[in-house]
This record gives sequence, C-alpha cells and structure tokens, in this order.
Amino acid sequence: MSEGADKDMVIEVAETAPPYMCAPATGRFAAGADPAKREQIIDGAKRVFMRMGFDAASMNDVTREAGVSKGTIYVYFQSKEDLFAALIEREKGRFAEELRDILGHAENVEDGLSQFATAFVRQILFTDMIPAMRTVIGVLNRMPRLCQRFLATPGNARTVLQEYLVRQVEAGTLAIDDTDLAARQFVDLSTGSYFKQRLFGEQVDSTDDVEIKRTVASAVRVFLAAYRAPV
Repeated sequence: MSEGADKDMVIEVAETAPPYMCAPATGRFAAGADPAKREQIIDGAKRVFMRMGFDAASMNDVTREAGVSKGTIYVYFQSKEDLFAALIEREKGRFAEELRDILGHAENVEDGLSQFATAFVRQILFTDMIPAMRTVIGVLNRMPRLCQRFLATPGNARTVLQEYLVRQVEAGTLAIDDTDLAARQFVDLSTGSYFKQRLFGEQVDSTDDVEIKRTVASAVRVFLAAYRAPV
C-alpha cells in the first residue's frame, strides 16, 4: 500500500472511529471530540439554515458549506434536527454569557437592568434570533422535541437575569418574592413590543438608539417601582 493510501486510511479511521478511540501520538482528537471541527460544522449549518430554511436544507448542503465529509458530519451530529438544536444552543449560550458579563460589570441595579434590556432589544432587532425562532415555530407540530430543546436550554437570557435578581435581593437592593416571575416580567416590559413586531414581520430594523433608550428607561422605571427595596 502506498504512503498516500496509508494517510487516507488514517484520516478515515480518525473520522469514523468510536468516541473512546484516539491517537495521542499524533495529537488527534477522539472522533467527534474536536471542538474546532464541531464549530466548523455548526458555522456551515448556520449559513445554510439562514439561507435555505430548515426544511429545504439538507445534511449534504451543510457538508458542502462546512467543507467536511458526510462521514465526518454524522460523527458529530446524528441528524439535521440534532445539528439545528446544537446551533440554537450555541447561539443562546453565547448571548447568555454576554449578558452575564454585562450584569457582572454593572455599577448599580439601574445600570445593570438598563444594559441588559438594551442588549436584549438589539439582539431581537439586529441578529438572526427571530428568524431562527420562526424556523422552530414552523416545525412545532412535526418536531415538538426540537422546540422543547429550544425553550429548555439552561443558561438562557432569562435565567441569567434571574440569577442577577437573586443577588440583588440578597444584597437588599430589591425586594422580590418570586425572582423567576420578576425576570419574566422585566423581559416582557423591555422587549415585548419589539419581540412581537419582529416575530410577525413588522419592519422595526430602523428603530434608532433614542427609541430603544426611551423604551428601556421606561421598563426599568416601572420594574423598580414595583420591586425596589424600601429604604
């Protein structure tokens, strides 16, 4: 067997071997365990899903876009549904970490709530969040499990806010009996109108920073009127 054939065989085994197999002498990851390869596939899937929609897209489309073999993609993801769910979970996780960082550096509760709400509104207006949500809603009846994964992802924006509210209650800044309910209320106060408009296709992309700031300030004012701890 030629040297080139040997190399091809090594690559094929590395891409299709069970997860417990690895080759530390060559520095290879176990099959399905290379984070860079996984990100490469998810990045390709994101472009395909955003361009074609969930139903029209195929795993073959993703393999071409991501530049991987069909054997490789199935080592990382069992199905198109599994891949789409991984994409949603990654994007939600990244945004949650951004919000956690914002709240962690806030000067006070007003500043924290304001920055949180502003970031959330901008996520709704200027990213792929709502188109992705439309895709999930479109397959709800056929794929309820996919929709459940979309909603049940831990560490989403609401849970990040709830964690922050708990800390503020412990610090004596806020007086809240049900922080989960309060987090939901603040999200609705600050993003509700933008969320519904964007979800149902009303043109809100032209919303300027002045309007966003006015909406957020009102939401923070109403929320603190209800939940600020008495002095």
